[in-house]
Amino acid sequence: MSLVLENVSTVVNGETLIYPTSLELSSGTMNVLLGPTSAGKTSLMRLMAGLDVPSSGRIFWDGTDVTGMRVQDRGVAMVYQQFINYPSMSVYDNIASPMRLLGKTADEIDKAVRAAADLMKLSPFLDRKPLELSGGQQQRCALARALVKDAGLVLLDEPLANLDYKLREELRAEIPKIFEEAGSIFVYATTEPEEALLLGGNTAAMWEGRITQFDKTPVVYRQPVNATTARVFSDPPMNFLEVRKSGDLLSFGDGQSAPAIGGFAALENGTFLAGFRPNHLELEQQAIDAMSFEATLQVTEITGSETFVHLDHHGENWVGLIHGVKHLEIGAPLKVFLDPKHVYIFAQDGTSVAPASYATAA
Repeated sequence: MSLVLENVSTVVNGETLIYPTSLELSSGTMNVLLGPTSAGKTSLMRLMAGLDVPSSGRIFWDGTDVTGMRVQDRGVAMVYQQFINYPSMSVYDNIASPMRLLGKTADEIDKAVRAAADLMKLSPFLDRKPLELSGGQQQRCALARALVKDAGLVLLDEPLANLDYKLREELRAEIPKIFEEAGSIFVYATTEPEEALLLGGNTAAMWEGRITQFDKTPVVYRQPVNATTARVFSDPPMNFLEVRKSGDLLSFGDGQSAPAIGGFAALENGTFLAGFRPNHLELEQQAIDAMSFEATLQVTEITGSETFVHLDHHGENWVGLIHGVKHLEIGAPLKVFLDPKHVYIFAQDGTSVAPASYATAA
């Protein structure tokens, strides 16, 4: 099975929600749509499902043009963050409903329903109505219904956002395996880079209605093709600063300079955009050739085992993620260090010039 989007777009009342997009997904794969709110993830999934007809372009399912086909005529299962259940039916009947529509036998239905309910920790609640469940349990009911549908295309739009941490972690690991074993095409939308990394598979980074990169998830994370993808696949977003290379020297526009080593060494002379992730900023020099920067501490956020430091670097807002609990003076100058091997280099138009050295070491 395969799903092919061929230059599809969505325009509503003159506003472009999805710019011309081409994408090919194959059976047994998990594909993550990663991007911030309003990046176009849900709009793209609606096109895949057949809920919306593209303003231009075509959609093919296993070689057949299904562009105008109704959603009910496609083998699609979709679960939203805002779960949808039938309130008058029991949990058992909610889960069983897709299989009954498919004409499955009572034994087949019972076996599948109980297996899905066991996975979703719903077995004790099969006789209850959805409104008698907690929000997380209702979401699990919607997920179980998608699970038994045996759909060729499974679309999950931020489906775990309402679940508690422990169950969310369990389902992240289990659900993809189940759908992949069934040979389905699995599409999962999220705003969280960490979730994309945990899910693995392929990732399409999305920004303002466009897919900026689609590849294996580790490739998109470690070797972003442009600054937009790097910004999307970093939480907090990647930090940037302008840098000028002249000979074997780098100038950072604030009177600081450093040797052109690491990924900078092979660059032509000129002005570039350097990017680095928050977790690569350090308060103490670890690498011998680490670059140092003077900044002003604006805010700190202690998360338990880590501290976010928000910095003003000559008008640029940076965020650092520091291991451990740090009690620092707000408004005070703060020296931070950065190992050059963690620096990505982009042209001024945002296209990648050189990935960070560590990204290509594996």
